[in-house]
Amino acid sequence: MTQYLIHSIKELIGIDVDNKLLLRGSEMAKVNTISNAWLLTKDDKIADFGSMDDERFPEIRNKVSQKFQIDASGRLVIPAFCDSHTHLVYPASRELEYVDKINGLSYEEIAKRGGGILNSARKMQEISEDQLFEEALPRLDEIRAMGTAAVEIKSGYGLTTESELKMLRVIRRLKEKSELTIKANFLGAHAVPLEYRGRQAEYVDVVINEMIPMVAAEDLADYVDVFCDKGFFTVDDTDRILNAGMKYGLRAKIHANELDYSGGIQVGVKYNALSVDHLEYTGDEEIAALLHSDTMPTILPGAAFFLNMPYAPARKMIDAGLPVAMASDFNPGSSPSGNMQLIMSMASILYRLTPEEGLNACTINGAYAMDLSEETGSISIGKQANLIITTPMDNLAYMPYYYGVNKAEKTMIKGKF
Repeated sequence: MTQYLIHSIKELIGIDVDNKLLLRGSEMAKVNTISNAWLLTKDDKIADFGSMDDERFPEIRNKVSQKFQIDASGRLVIPAFCDSHTHLVYPASRELEYVDKINGLSYEEIAKRGGGILNSARKMQEISEDQLFEEALPRLDEIRAMGTAAVEIKSGYGLTTESELKMLRVIRRLKEKSELTIKANFLGAHAVPLEYRGRQAEYVDVVINEMIPMVAAEDLADYVDVFCDKGFFTVDDTDRILNAGMKYGLRAKIHANELDYSGGIQVGVKYNALSVDHLEYTGDEEIAALLHSDTMPTILPGAAFFLNMPYAPARKMIDAGLPVAMASDFNPGSSPSGNMQLIMSMASILYRLTPEEGLNACTINGAYAMDLSEETGSISIGKQANLIITTPMDNLAYMPYYYGVNKAEKTMIKGKF
């Protein structure tokens, strides 16, 4: 058994003694803390924590080897990030399209001429599984170094059965190799391949009748996803795909309302989707639908920032009583960064969330959006020891305030630094 004792913590933040699965509305503005704290881990779990003034502390300290004691003086300890929406398995970057965006082309215009997702799909068909795996590993190392301990990775750059399965097999290999907790999401309905233009229903048939059964047969995915939006898949397409996925035990997650009021949020709620993501176009009807559901609204600040799109009404959603998660959308076309510290900064700067709300959106609510909030996302006895020891700072507000540098001095994942 390996034990770590982190002591003299300036502030232990994100404590949950009530085993909450998520935080809604005004709950998001609160974080439970202990000043001048200690935390004990055993193997991969949080075993105990308390104040340095706790009469139990001297006895606990005597039982832990000196080499496994970490002095966190002047530092905060917070839960590690839970990034519930990424596409970090991809075959090549797309910086040339970045220049097209600078020159005024929209996301939809780039997609219509065969760029965007379709550009990645062509390259996906050419790359080997081994090369795809080797290129993805450093991206996992990168996000881990910035404090992410749990991540969802989607397919969707294949758009053929063979290439979609290749992506999902790479994600499975990453699960086996990495210490991060990884969830796999099948997103065959990410875009309509050029050869199916004008025959979209036929491609949906391929997703339903060929891809989903093969994904399920190899147990390659935890979820099924659809890009339900203007210029991509319709509500009817989405309904058919989610219904098929449900029959194979794949819970729904949705790309919804990024480009327009698409009906994606409502169809996601209909199928009890774990999350609906993007949400730039969210009005009163969508908020009402979400209020009566178990679906996590998930905002992707990096994509809206990178594409210069409207920002989702996060403040209105929280004030209405909704939970909100925030994720990176790490991908080569519209959000080429998996830095959740930056997402936490954007939560405050672009969406007017308090530092406490931003932390909860990037931790416990992100964990819920991956069905992981019983395992990670908060400081709770029995949960995985997924923790960030920050660089020296006075309070939580410094995390989103001082953006652009890595403020995770040490990241512990499942009890290991």
